[in-house]
Amino acid sequence: MKAGIILHREFSIGAVDKRLYGSFIEHLGRAVYSGIYEPGHPEADEKGFRKDVIRLVREMGVPLIRYPGGNFVSGYNWEDGVGPLDKRPVKMDLAWMTLESNKIGTNEFIEWAKLADSEVMMAVNLGTRGPDEARNFLEYCNFPGNTYWSDLRTSHGVKNPHNIKLWCLGNEMDGPWQICQKTADEYGRAAAETAKVMKWTDPSIELVVCGSSFMKMPTFGKWEETVLDHTYEHVDYLSLHLYLGNNEKDTPNYLGKSLEMDSFIKTVTGICDYVKAKKQSKKQIYLSFDEWNVWFHTLESDKNLVHWIEAPPRLEDIYTMEDALVVGCMLITLLKNADRVKVACLAQLVNVIAPIMTEPGGKAWRQPI
Repeated sequence: MKAGIILHREFSIGAVDKRLYGSFIEHLGRAVYSGIYEPGHPEADEKGFRKDVIRLVREMGVPLIRYPGGNFVSGYNWEDGVGPLDKRPVKMDLAWMTLESNKIGTNEFIEWAKLADSEVMMAVNLGTRGPDEARNFLEYCNFPGNTYWSDLRTSHGVKNPHNIKLWCLGNEMDGPWQICQKTADEYGRAAAETAKVMKWTDPSIELVVCGSSFMKMPTFGKWEETVLDHTYEHVDYLSLHLYLGNNEKDTPNYLGKSLEMDSFIKTVTGICDYVKAKKQSKKQIYLSFDEWNVWFHTLESDKNLVHWIEAPPRLEDIYTMEDALVVGCMLITLLKNADRVKVACLAQLVNVIAPIMTEPGGKAWRQPI
């Protein structure tokens, strides 16, 4: 097999937004607890954050991290994760059938992200909740002071606003696995109204609306069109998600699967531009590929797991160099579509289908991807 590359300085596709190299941490498995946070670990700082993990994240140069989900966010009450630790409730997380202690919440994660030299891409719950909770959460995070929610933040020891600029309007709302799945019309209406009140609260933010969970969803295409019909003038990005694998053990086919990603991007771009033309709008919708990776090694082993414990191992794929080649091809595909894909998040960052792995009480190391 021979490969070739031609470079021409006069040919460019588009500017590469640094957020294309983003990642993702969800309250899932050991991503948070014994991943980024492990009080008592030899490398833990005074807040319990693992300094060995922070060093590896900084070495990767991750400019943006999506948080707190993922499926988790569709049942998450953000108020549970702020305020005094001894007053935070332990909740059942129905997304992953585990217990969530809420020891890490909004303020702690943003503090950790700063240590890792990363910005935060925050997600709001549009599963069990809606516009009111979203605008209150935004006020808590971004408003300077002298209002109920911003003063509550101050009372929690955070005087200066977080100024989070990028927000996701829910997660994979077309999926039957999602807490409070919605139809395209139901989600589109909820997302439009949430976007309106959030931008009235802070006009400087950018918003990502949910596209289809993946291309093979039965509603793919129609979902994007309907959701954008409702939200086009209120949002800035449409999301895409894709995971690739080699269950067939067919290396040549596996190495070519990034073509699916390219086709996905071009198809969704066409739908965005169709809605733009239909609405006679001057606005351009860009793409946020906010979940992408190789994921298949643990799909079978993760089916028979113990539920209702805190932070059990989940989705801890051990990657090969073959997987790394596919991840590289996917990243090149994102770069080749940099004119429309402005945000992307390798899912996920630590322990859960991740480039960084940790051992509780032990070492942290890099994976091939």
